[in-house]
Amino acid sequence: MLLGELVEASNGVARTSGRLEKIDRLASLLAHLAPEEIGIAVAFLSGAPRQGRIGVARSIMAAGRSITPATVRTLGLRDVDACFGQIAASSGSGTAAARAELLRDLLDRATPEEQDFLVRLLFGELRQGALEGLLVDAVARAAGLPPDRVRRAAMLAGALEPVARAALVEGDQGVARFTLSLFQPIQPMLADSAEDVGVALSNLGEASLEYKLDGARIQVHKDRDQVKVFTRNLREVTDAVPEIVEAALAMPARELVLDGEAIVLRPDATPQPFQITMRRVGRKLDVERMREELPLTPFFFDCLYVDGQRLIDEPYSRRVSVLSSVAPPRLLVPRVVTASPEEAAAFFERSIATGHEGVVAKVLGGLYAAGRRGQAWLKVKRARTLDLVVLAAEWGHGRRRGTLSNLHLGSRHATREGFVMLGKTFKGLTDEMLAWQTQKLLELEVARDAYTVYVRPALVVEIAFNDIQESPVYPGGLALRFARVKRYRPDKTAMEADTIATIREMYRQTTGREPPHGDVTDPSADRADA
Repeated sequence: MLLGELVEASNGVARTSGRLEKIDRLASLLAHLAPEEIGIAVAFLSGAPRQGRIGVARSIMAAGRSITPATVRTLGLRDVDACFGQIAASSGSGTAAARAELLRDLLDRATPEEQDFLVRLLFGELRQGALEGLLVDAVARAAGLPPDRVRRAAMLAGALEPVARAALVEGDQGVARFTLSLFQPIQPMLADSAEDVGVALSNLGEASLEYKLDGARIQVHKDRDQVKVFTRNLREVTDAVPEIVEAALAMPARELVLDGEAIVLRPDATPQPFQITMRRVGRKLDVERMREELPLTPFFFDCLYVDGQRLIDEPYSRRVSVLSSVAPPRLLVPRVVTASPEEAAAFFERSIATGHEGVVAKVLGGLYAAGRRGQAWLKVKRARTLDLVVLAAEWGHGRRRGTLSNLHLGSRHATREGFVMLGKTFKGLTDEMLAWQTQKLLELEVARDAYTVYVRPALVVEIAFNDIQESPVYPGGLALRFARVKRYRPDKTAMEADTIATIREMYRQTTGREPPHGDVTDPSADRADA
């Protein structure tokens, strides 16, 4: 397929407001791809090359906009993918010049529309609306399969690209191959938020309550004497966490997949701050020295696989029972099963007194919904916090001059692409955080005016706040009161941010009133698309 055909479809999706029409356009495109083009097209429509960041400087990419374009479409998808592969593989002396020359040659063969698409693809600023949720449905429609079946396979595979190829080439038989397997990490199940433990129990009934640890999410795979450890974004960090490897090897089961958290504890067994734990996870240098200074302790709360048994479709009560039989008690997250609000409240207070964030309430009969955030798991914290996405930042004044200070905050839309702005904040930022966020946000820049830098919505920040109030200013009709930065969450992706639906429900529970409808169905309401 020619790149121009994909660009035309992408632009058509961007101009389309209806979700079903977007899916139809994408499905029509996917149905006409050759098998070897499917992965390329899915990556491009998702907004990133298959090779990831290919090492071309922003100045070179920006200069690419001035190259005289071609008048006729000749570039194929495979041509572009091959060029990206060459650029990514370039190394040694003269690498920057070689990469620039490859990119110039590519853009010289592209039409104006193709040039614009390629530069925005490499900048990470595509806004064609074809996020993974839409693409999952489009793949399902093009393959004639139920969307939930394709979605589940993508979650188990950890990516949509291989599932899309299997679905479109082999149909249901190909999708059936994707199941929980050793050393193939799956997307972790996520928790929604509840106002307090009473609300959580009223929604769930009798539930398992567990300490909510402020650590690094880990997924541990073991096959006899081999162990691999993955983070919440499926990145392998085995070499950085020898304590976790040793803990898994000591367990009696031959084969395991466990879900849990790793955390650095103080000598009195209370948790160190999240930032301290993240200094260890993913560490590539001086691991043994860092292990002596900041030893990690794993705590497990779920078992997905043991000695040939796939437990992902078993109820939570069964999974945690198996976990208790394979992991020593000292490595289990403290938990209690109760339907009593009083007992739940007391357990919550014990968690807080021990230095943890709160509790997670889990439905006893719930299945493991990989990659999904829903009502089967509900987190309750003492401090009211939300994981939001930075959409833009304004330059600071006074002692903050020269730094990006005032953050524009957005919640994720649960049913379509985009983010809904909830307000701004410059509070809670240390000098160190200001310096770090300025550098990071400039790397994500897609546009700017005299006062504001607009960024690709990729950076997740945990925001503490006092209340949620009605607002005529912001498109969702709601705003956060006294919002302040608690910490950044580089371990989370934008697709794991809290949704506007969660925030509307929090407002409903707090005030007893229905939230204002707002304008969250119009793509122009999403500040990230500006």
